[in-house]
Amino acid sequence: MAILDENAVIATAKLTQYLLVPLPKDDKSQFLAIAGYTLDNWQQLEQDLREQILPLEAKLTMETSYGQKYVITGNLIGPNNKTIRVKTIWIVTNQVTRFVTLFPTKAVSE
Repeated sequence: MAILDENAVIATAKLTQYLLVPLPKDDKSQFLAIAGYTLDNWQQLEQDLREQILPLEAKLTMETSYGQKYVITGNLIGPNNKTIRVKTIWIVTNQVTRFVTLFPTKAVSE
């Protein structure tokens, strides 16, 4: 387990041209909309990934030719105060941490 760099690169295009736009396949925008994330507040999603997900423990899943791949699973509390559970993927290469994507995950029963 590890804690990833708080200054990780989260590409604007990853949020504004992929995660928050409706796609015919692997659409994540409807899932993110449950918590109030939209193209109009994409900066909030970036900030929440940094503040709510990045500080959590990261699990090394594999070494790839692109770098070390980590998974962080946690809760995102969106701008509308609804909580969604996400699994995020990060790649670490040459001391640079980059956000790859996120997936919906099942909530842990309480």
